[in-house]
Amino acid sequence: MTSRVSIDWEAEADLVVIGGGVAGLTAARTASLRGLRVLTLSKGGPTDTSTQYAQGGIAVVAPHGDSVESHVHDTVEAGAGLCEVDAVRSIVEGGQAAVAALTDLGAVFDLGRDGQISRTREGGHSTRRIIHAGGDATGAEVQRALNEAGLPVLFGAAAGEIVTGPNGVRGVVAVSERGFGVVHAPAVLLATGGLGQLYALSTNPPGATADGVALGLWAGATVADLEFVQFHPTVLYTPGGLGRRPLISEAVRGEGATLVDTEGNSVTAGVHPRGDLAPRDVVSRAIAARMRALGAEHVYLDARSIDGFSRRFPTITASCLAAGIDPRTDLIPVAPAAHYQCGGVVTDTHGRTAVPGLYAAGEVARTGLHGANRLASNSLLEGLVVGERVGAAAAERLGERAGVSEIPARAAEYATRDVVQGLMTTHASVVRDRAGLAEALKRLDDVVTRRDTRTADAHPIAAIEDAALTLAARTLLLAALARTESRGCHTRSDHPEAVRELRHSLPIRLNDDGVPEYAPIS
Repeated sequence: MTSRVSIDWEAEADLVVIGGGVAGLTAARTASLRGLRVLTLSKGGPTDTSTQYAQGGIAVVAPHGDSVESHVHDTVEAGAGLCEVDAVRSIVEGGQAAVAALTDLGAVFDLGRDGQISRTREGGHSTRRIIHAGGDATGAEVQRALNEAGLPVLFGAAAGEIVTGPNGVRGVVAVSERGFGVVHAPAVLLATGGLGQLYALSTNPPGATADGVALGLWAGATVADLEFVQFHPTVLYTPGGLGRRPLISEAVRGEGATLVDTEGNSVTAGVHPRGDLAPRDVVSRAIAARMRALGAEHVYLDARSIDGFSRRFPTITASCLAAGIDPRTDLIPVAPAAHYQCGGVVTDTHGRTAVPGLYAAGEVARTGLHGANRLASNSLLEGLVVGERVGAAAAERLGERAGVSEIPARAAEYATRDVVQGLMTTHASVVRDRAGLAEALKRLDDVVTRRDTRTADAHPIAAIEDAALTLAARTLLLAALARTESRGCHTRSDHPEAVRELRHSLPIRLNDDGVPEYAPIS
């Protein structure tokens, strides 16, 4: 191998999975069962994933009083005209089999008095179809079951570049405690989670730095719908709190909690027929509007009417008590925070991108399921269903020539994380306008520098993350500026209505100069 940078280690695999959450580990397990050699790279430890923090549950069609078509209808309604209905139906139809595979692996879901799996209802759903574990610790149970499957994972390792050739993927350049390395492989899965760390307040773990979006763009893939960032309406508010904040699951409202402002009035009355159980974008906008009107930094969630709150929601109870709040007797102060990336690397429902051998699944992917606004608890569903399909589809790359012969130096743009977070939080949050978005883009252009992630002064993983955040911020701002309407979880105060002519995705890819620009979805 010739290289312009020092390589400390090498490995070979049939499939490299980047990310250790639900989508990545599901794909790794499926591929391994089919005889593929799989290596999973995870930046953090076994529980440093967004999956770990998922509270609500998994949306899956109930055996009685529900149907695939009902779930599809609810998903499409929440998606505000941008869902791909065939993709929605395909993924929803796969839900029951995916959950069955997970229970076979050892995942345990909460049971009702009748001994059957218990189900709750969340915002945007027309019925109780959300299964959960540990009350409000569904993600932790899913992560536990997958972690205990015994899959090989290289923890503390980050991917810095997908290497491609004439026939597609050839391998991955990565960094671990052993230094820079290369994994020679004909197939790579991006399962890196979201971009919550673009914002000062987020429900996402520290590693949610848009790595997969950047890796996909650098490799030649298309992204779409990045302007649709879902802000969870009810995140625990504490004065001066920054970084990852505990969310108060939508299931709390599903069990009867209500949103009130600082004067005790309903936040959502008259806003939507489903009131506090309206889709998340509706509730987030209602809260943001009420906070502006009252000059308040939060509203309240009144859960005092819920019997057995601490038993049903032990994780939330612990977070509240740690902040000096007793949900049984106190109002819970809440505010919106960045939660979920509805768009991402464009794929089909088997995770295939436009780059042969490059797949994406989970939050990093744009399958067409979420449209302009993800329906609650459809995320773990998508990770399970599409993750399993990628694990099977990756076998199509067996026999393709792989191997990285040269790793040329590549410069990327960087801005410091605090600058990126400040610009995005101020100008690209729940409500945006042209002036703010343009200002953020201009200021980003003014502060970026170019350097190679492998020779930067910062720690290599931090350098990769900063470069990814910078590219994701630029791409999101470009998309948000172009979408001169309000749709789903993208709200433009200067364009408050939806526009029929914009009822489609705005795909973006990098041009030959590495600059984001529009491109048709292929």
